[in-house]
Amino acid sequence: MTVMGTETATRAVRLPDDMPGTAANFAPPAFILSFANRDDLADAVMRSGWRPIAARRADGAPARFLASGASIAVVDGRLDFPESIEAMRSLNGPAQTNHAALLALVPDAAAVTLEAAYDAGATHVLAPPFDQDVLGIHLRFAARHADRLAGSRLAAHAVEAPHDSWRWHPGAGYGGGTVIVAPGPNLASDTSPRAMLRRLDAPGRRAAIEALRRIRATGRPTAFAHDAADGRRLVHHLTIADGTDVVFGQIEELTSGPRAEPRGDALTGLADGTGARAWIAGRLADAAEPGCVVMIVGINRFDMLNAAFGRSVGDSLLQGVARRIERLAANDRAGQRMIARLASSEFLVGMAAPAGPDDARFLAGQIAESIARPFAAGEHVVTLGCRIGIAASAAGDRASADLLRRASAALAEAMAADGDAIRMLESAGEAVAERDARLEIDLRRALARDEIDILFQPQVDITSNAVTGVEALARWHHPVLGELGAATLFSVAERSDYLAALSGHVQRKALAMAAAWPELLAKLRLAVNVTAADMVRPDFAATLLAAADEAGFARSRLTVEVTESGLIEDLRAAAGLLAELRAGGVRVAIDDFGTGYSSLAYLKSLPLDYLKIDRRMSQDITGTTRDRVVVQSVIGMAKSLGLSVIAEGVETARQLELLAAQGCNSYQGFLCAPPLDMAALTRLVTRWQRR
Repeated sequence: MTVMGTETATRAVRLPDDMPGTAANFAPPAFILSFANRDDLADAVMRSGWRPIAARRADGAPARFLASGASIAVVDGRLDFPESIEAMRSLNGPAQTNHAALLALVPDAAAVTLEAAYDAGATHVLAPPFDQDVLGIHLRFAARHADRLAGSRLAAHAVEAPHDSWRWHPGAGYGGGTVIVAPGPNLASDTSPRAMLRRLDAPGRRAAIEALRRIRATGRPTAFAHDAADGRRLVHHLTIADGTDVVFGQIEELTSGPRAEPRGDALTGLADGTGARAWIAGRLADAAEPGCVVMIVGINRFDMLNAAFGRSVGDSLLQGVARRIERLAANDRAGQRMIARLASSEFLVGMAAPAGPDDARFLAGQIAESIARPFAAGEHVVTLGCRIGIAASAAGDRASADLLRRASAALAEAMAADGDAIRMLESAGEAVAERDARLEIDLRRALARDEIDILFQPQVDITSNAVTGVEALARWHHPVLGELGAATLFSVAERSDYLAALSGHVQRKALAMAAAWPELLAKLRLAVNVTAADMVRPDFAATLLAAADEAGFARSRLTVEVTESGLIEDLRAAAGLLAELRAGGVRVAIDDFGTGYSSLAYLKSLPLDYLKIDRRMSQDITGTTRDRVVVQSVIGMAKSLGLSVIAEGVETARQLELLAAQGCNSYQGFLCAPPLDMAALTRLVTRWQRR
């Protein structure tokens, strides 16, 4: 067998039953994935009677779980729940196949949180607050579940040592004592720690010594990794037996076969610009199937985030972005994908032929959506945005610099433009306008093909904690690019002078769907968005009221939400239109307040019922003192004018607590639920009422 990159001969000698630490060392393994609390959680799991195999990164988690031999996988989602959901989904298949339990540590016990964990494959959940004893009991529940499925599999683990493991009985210093290497129940060989350490390369030796110092000082599980002589990457998971100084190590192989290409970026572990350019050059020169498409992902306003939160938080965010891009862009076929960090906040994703522009556009949409989900960085919850530029190689391309230059130009266009966050240049001769023109043609066909769907995001009354309404949000199910959000959809419509037609279609469809809701949803309010194109139509108010009547939806349950951009051209005309809608029984809200001009004249001059503060303001409530003062002032001003306040984009319980303290009336956001179809909305309201 291989230990620390060396081969050892085996000899059949069984460990004595009375050897100190034997029972603890042969305890059943438990696989742990925790993005921020690995060592603390591993310590708690060990003290509960399991041998922890712990990881901080989700990359390769299914393979690592299978290699651990564990019948329990613990996924810690208390700090980054969206990432933990993705990790649970990746572990669900291996867990089912191997009759294992999947215990999710979730941030709260809200119904939507538990539902998300259930849908991702969790068999057990545990929400804070909990202590060591409660965690131990939940692990025992999970073990019983796995034991029943697998036929006493845990009992077998309890008497059988891991296949790649070692035990250190310390003597003087880190070179004294004895190391025993054990495959299965048989001992392999014993040697001195000093001799074992000499077999490691210099970085591995330093890592091993530091890990041994940590575990002897704290008694808590830890790990170290090193490169074996044959090119494999090995990690040693260390535990210490209660009441003894015996250190037990289990070895996990992270890579197999030839060693992967070296990574050039120390912060993220990705390739650097040099590696990216070499990969592009190789794809362009490929004799069998030359060509590739590359995208550059730029994080919005990252310099401001660094200044606001500090370098350490910024570095943590970049690492989080890198991991999310890796999960989406990784490919099993060697050399087919390249993921690199080019600059401070720019990442490259390369896709080798036969992948083309449509594949890149689809992947770019997934990446943009993933990065838009909140990140946990230390004590902060930070929301990021990104812009993406895409360029495809052309027949005459020979240099990687040409392709990178076009991708950079596409990114610059994306950064400068409103609306769609993705820009594409397929070749030197194709303008972005040509691609946009295709989408404009597709949009006109989309209405006829019924590709535009409506989802509903719940709005919750803060005082009663009841779901009282929903906002209708459009989604475009593009036959090639997949699901496109409202921002892309309405941006294409605005360029094609098709905005009024699309807006009317979405409003009528939302009204018809809401009118057909089951009795459980029959009292919910429906909010529909009104665009700038709607505001300039002299017959718009009459048309919308007639559409509600025709659908059989009560006007008293309808709210129109108009953005600031729809008001700035003619405030007097806007006031007249909104007054006509209110006279017809409809309520009126200013949407996304705080993103545009935010003119106080709107609040003073317009007939309004609600003010909806933008998601960034909702998240600023937990930011700096200055951020909080701005949000508090906006809410106080609205309340003094007799307006109800709805907060958008509420993601955390802390945000909700502070918004409620300032007098906010309602909220919507992922803390309650993402946009839902009718079936999912019905289930959510049912659970909410039971609470």
